[in-house]
Amino acid sequence: MLDIHRTDSAPDTKVYFTHSILPSYIDPQNVSTKKQPFTTTNKQHFSHTVDLILPAEIYELVQQKIDTITSQYARVHMKLGEILESDFLDSYIKQGNIMMLSEGRPLVDNRFELYDGILRMELDRPTYERCGLQGTPMEDGGKKHKKQRWVVTYDLKLPSMKHGKGAFSRLVWACKNVLDRSLTWLFYNFNPSSAESLAEGKEVLSKHAPWIHKIEPVVTILEGVLVPKLVVADLTELYDQDESISLLEYLHLLSLDSPRVRANDNINPHLSRYEVPDFRSGVAIRSLACVRWRGFMPPAFIRDLFLAVKKDGLRARNRVEGTEDVDMDGREEEAWFALSAQGFGGKNAWTVMQFESRDTLTWESES
Repeated sequence: MLDIHRTDSAPDTKVYFTHSILPSYIDPQNVSTKKQPFTTTNKQHFSHTVDLILPAEIYELVQQKIDTITSQYARVHMKLGEILESDFLDSYIKQGNIMMLSEGRPLVDNRFELYDGILRMELDRPTYERCGLQGTPMEDGGKKHKKQRWVVTYDLKLPSMKHGKGAFSRLVWACKNVLDRSLTWLFYNFNPSSAESLAEGKEVLSKHAPWIHKIEPVVTILEGVLVPKLVVADLTELYDQDESISLLEYLHLLSLDSPRVRANDNINPHLSRYEVPDFRSGVAIRSLACVRWRGFMPPAFIRDLFLAVKKDGLRARNRVEGTEDVDMDGREEEAWFALSAQGFGGKNAWTVMQFESRDTLTWESES
């Protein structure tokens, strides 16, 4: 027997569970950011892995659409000060919209990120004091009355953020004299037309010799999977902590293509005692599809994916079967999909499970 235990210094992982109802109509051009699940998805600015899990028959309806949901990002070596140069600042921040993330571990290294024009710099105490910039202390798990890390933010879209202005000049000075190390950055441009011009070397970023990476889906078909039967009227039973966590754990095992969720799994119970939860309604054997994207992805990419699957998968199935106006309170939820995203640094993640009845289950993890 292995003596495996958790150390007292290990941080606790917090999981926030929400059950909400989607509106009957969502305008794809004006999606509310104050309602679930979009509140959770928008909070995580950068994601490196996105998993979509759905029944095989639903996947057949959305397969053609999913194949078109692609994008690209770039990996580039730059100094922080080069972001503040006039051509880069005007093209990508003042007039355009990009996001960037530098190398570095949260709460350990000096780390920089740019999202929606907001430059956020996470600095250790010696670097912060040398920069001479105004920031705020952050909680880092160290001594309560002696802050070791600081956060400095600048809104680079403001009219005052230009060369010759006081605050901007101090930032430029800090980048030239203190924050002058070349870093590896991930770069994403929200302008869809930039992909072609970047490939042709016609972008401002091109002079930094970026490596271009495609964001494309990879599909895995899961045959003979045990799937819990979930009934709309019984979803409130998932409010229990053990029930909701067991469903989240099951979804994670699906994304890992674990043999523990297969109907023909016969592992020795001394090695694993895991059982697929039945939630008192039983389980069924079905075929599922797991679609994975890897790269550097913003919330907008994931939001478009969510809306596309909801429209072309769940609503299309309803129209085919003539169940759009049927009361589903007593029916088993056979049409659903689960979408999850992992944030950089391993600190944040979320999972959304959407049903055709407009019920939405959301898990947000923080560690």
